[in-house]
Amino acid sequence: MFSRILFAHDGGMLAERALVYLEHVARVEQAEVIVLHVFQQPERYAATEGYGALHAQFEAVAHEIVDDAVAQLHERHVAARGMALAGETARTILEVAEREDASLIVIGSRGPSSMAELMLGSVSLEVLRNAPCPVLVVP
Repeated sequence: MFSRILFAHDGGMLAERALVYLEHVARVEQAEVIVLHVFQQPERYAATEGYGALHAQFEAVAHEIVDDAVAQLHERHVAARGMALAGETARTILEVAEREDASLIVIGSRGPSSMAELMLGSVSLEVLRNAPCPVLVVP
């Protein structure tokens, strides 16, 4: 049923909890996992001299997060590959899900900034509303 699972990895404890569900579903479905970490660059510093170095640091950390998650999945005998991308988080997740023909998105929920986000979080709520496939939200 699920052939390609997109795991929107945030690099925190939510991702660790989501990894347990992700691993189970990927094994049962014999699905490939795409580990995605989206990072947002602080655009207000774009005109400063050290912005290129700052971007490189953000990107390096994002790749470390992805590489670690892919390695954990490989250790558990789950097919996985990763990508780290700069951009607006929810929109980038949705674009990658569409482009990669994801059959499931696994994402964590962070915390509220409005009543509608009380249970999900802003990124997970936007992904859930606009996803081209089913979404598993792990609290």
